[in-house]
Amino acid sequence: MKIIVSLTDNRPEPWIEGLRAELPDAQIEAWKPGAAQADHAVVWAPPQQLLDEQPGLRGLFNIGAGVDALLKLKVPAHTRIVRLDDAGMSVQMAEYVCHTLIRHFREFDVYEADAREGRWSYRKPKLRRDFPVGIMGLGVLGERVAKAVAQFEFPVLGWSRSPKAIDGVKVFSGEVQFDEFLSSTRVLVNLLPLTEATRGILNRNTLGKLRPGGYLISIARGAHLVEDDLIPMLDAGQLAGATLDVFQVEPLPADHAFWRHPKITVTPHGSARTLREESIAQIAGKIRAMEQGLLVSGVVDPVRGY
Repeated sequence: MKIIVSLTDNRPEPWIEGLRAELPDAQIEAWKPGAAQADHAVVWAPPQQLLDEQPGLRGLFNIGAGVDALLKLKVPAHTRIVRLDDAGMSVQMAEYVCHTLIRHFREFDVYEADAREGRWSYRKPKLRRDFPVGIMGLGVLGERVAKAVAQFEFPVLGWSRSPKAIDGVKVFSGEVQFDEFLSSTRVLVNLLPLTEATRGILNRNTLGKLRPGGYLISIARGAHLVEDDLIPMLDAGQLAGATLDVFQVEPLPADHAFWRHPKITVTPHGSARTLREESIAQIAGKIRAMEQGLLVSGVVDPVRGY
C-alpha cells in the first residue's frame, strides 16, 4: 500500500513520520509532481495536479473537518473523500463558544473596558432564560458544542437540514423550521459546512430574524457571512455584537473595518486547531478500515457537500 502526503502551508514530515509509525507496512512519502501511483492521499488544500496525476486514488483523507476546498477540485468519481470526525477539535470548539457566550452574557468585555479606565462598575445580572443559544449545524462539532452550552443552563436550540435528537436541545430541521429556529435564538453559533446552499447564509435577512439583542458567533467558514451586512446591523442596534473567527479573506487585512468596530471581537481562525497526533491515529484507522472493506466514518457526499 502506498500513501502520499500533500499539505499546503503545513510541513509534511511530522505527518509522514506519524503515519509510518501507525502503518509500518505502508510506503509513505511526500507527494511530488510525477510521483508513482498511490492508493491513498493525506491532504490539505492539494493542487489539482495531484488529482490529475493520481487517477487511481481510493481514499483522499483531509486533515481537517472542512472539505469545501477539496470539493472545488475535480476528484475522480471512485475516489472517496474522507474528513476527520473530530480529532480533538470539538472540545476546542466547545471551549471557544462557551468562553465567548459567557463573556458576552456576563458583560466581561464591559468590565474589561471599565478596568482600563480605572472605573469600578456594576452591571445588573441577566437571566439565562433570556439568552437562548442556537447552534446551526449539528454534526460531531455542533452536537458537542450544544451539549457544552447546556451545562451552563442556557436554553439550547439546534438546527440541521435533517431531523436529529439531542438530549437537552430543542432541535429544528429543514427549511420549514429555519425561520422559527432563528426567531427563537438570541445568540447564534454557526457550525454549518460550507456548501452552495449555505454560502452567505449569515446575512441581513437571517440575522434580522434573531431575537432582540442578537449576538453572532461565527466559527465555521468566512464565506457563510455576508460581511457588508454585519456592520450596518450593529450600528443600527439590530445586533448587540459579534465574535468572528473566520473571514472571506484570511489573514484579515489590516485595514478591514472589523478590526476597529467596538462591537466586533476578532480571533485569527483559532477556534479549533487540528491536533496532529490524534488526527494521524484517526486517519490511519480509517485507512486500515478501508483496506479491509469495512465502513469508514466521515465519507463525504459530494452532492450534499459534507
